[in-house]
Amino acid sequence: MQTKREQWGSRWGFILATMGSAVGLGNIWRFSYAMGSNGGSAFLIIYLISVILLGFPVMLIEFSIGKRGQADAVEAFKKIAPKSSWYIAGGLGVLASFLILSFYGVIGGWSLRYTFEYLTGGITGDSQAFFLDFIGQSYAPVLWSLLFMAITVGIVFLGVQKGIESSSKWMMPILSILVIGLAIYSLTLGGNAEAFAFMFQPEWSAFADPSVYLAAMGQAFFTLSLGMGIMLTYSSYLKPEERLTSSAAIIIALDTGFALISGLMIFPALFAFGLDPSEGAGLVFVVLPVIFEALGGVGMLVGLVFFILLSLAALSSGISLLEVSVAYFMRKLNMSRKKVTILVGSVIFLLGVPSSLSQGAVEITVLGSSFLDFMDLFTGNILLPLSALISVVFFAWTWTKKEILEYTDLDKGSMGPSFIGLSKFVAPMAIGVVLFFGVFNWLFV
Repeated sequence: MQTKREQWGSRWGFILATMGSAVGLGNIWRFSYAMGSNGGSAFLIIYLISVILLGFPVMLIEFSIGKRGQADAVEAFKKIAPKSSWYIAGGLGVLASFLILSFYGVIGGWSLRYTFEYLTGGITGDSQAFFLDFIGQSYAPVLWSLLFMAITVGIVFLGVQKGIESSSKWMMPILSILVIGLAIYSLTLGGNAEAFAFMFQPEWSAFADPSVYLAAMGQAFFTLSLGMGIMLTYSSYLKPEERLTSSAAIIIALDTGFALISGLMIFPALFAFGLDPSEGAGLVFVVLPVIFEALGGVGMLVGLVFFILLSLAALSSGISLLEVSVAYFMRKLNMSRKKVTILVGSVIFLLGVPSSLSQGAVEITVLGSSFLDFMDLFTGNILLPLSALISVVFFAWTWTKKEILEYTDLDKGSMGPSFIGLSKFVAPMAIGVVLFFGVFNWLFV
């Protein structure tokens, strides 16, 4: 017998939970190194345009499908279009969230380990050697990943209101306070002029580099959790009378604000100490500890606060990613939330072990990349844009104009025609470009 579908306790509970997904590792870990490695302000400008012209319509589309379908990421498509294969988009989203959490759990474990180090005295000496020694061990990174996944499973185990919504109501305010506080502190270190130039004065030559566009548009997808089934799953827990447009606008505005503040938190500190902002994925684990050590006694406290922030960001991402798979398998296996959460969480953890080991302990490569990098590239370059593209085409080209306006709550304003144009033409073409170049770069570059 099918149980009654869970619902959010309030509209702000939904917004905060969705924000928790968006303002996660994508904004703090991924945004900083993506911007640092891809032209600084040029990347930022393209990213902001992508968020408005691509992120907003795709988010609203996923919200609409979820709210209309009132089911998990796969079943929602089947309920709306029962005699079609559009549900493939939902299946790709479930697969993407499953795979992404497998390596996000590894990064979350690293964050917990660094938090522990700063609780017990900080990291001194060669931070790169410390990082390489840690990830090169065969058991320690796996155990920290297990701890991270256990916390994530514990929250999702409690359900939508008691687990996800309740945790979001305390995590998001704490995240906000920590990131703003660290940004203010970073602005006192003396690297403001260089940081502002890097972030807000574009090098026009960077706009001629196609990889900057790909990175910025891909980051917009990642940071807004698009194509992962998260927005669709979360909106399916909404009450039918809830309006979507303002919620999507609030989430995107706050997420973009977090991204900018995260940049102000990291780049002034980097330039103040003459460090390279293009360090890459190891930026927060290798470069920032150098700054914390150079700050002396206060650096241990700043480092502790930062890695608590990073751990909470990873946890907020992990919760939303796990919920997509849990919602799907609860229906598919006809099992209770508690049993499915433990089962799915355990499988995801085991899948993450190769990602953890491939960073140093064991050489595990796929198509020339480490297992973790392969997972990142495969999900970010293929699964996410492909899932989003199918969802957008399904929405824009199979729904009637009346259905589009009704389920997006744009039937009473003047935005409707523009939104339909964006959905039918601009969004599919832009996502298609991201998908094409993502596949091309992954396979041939």
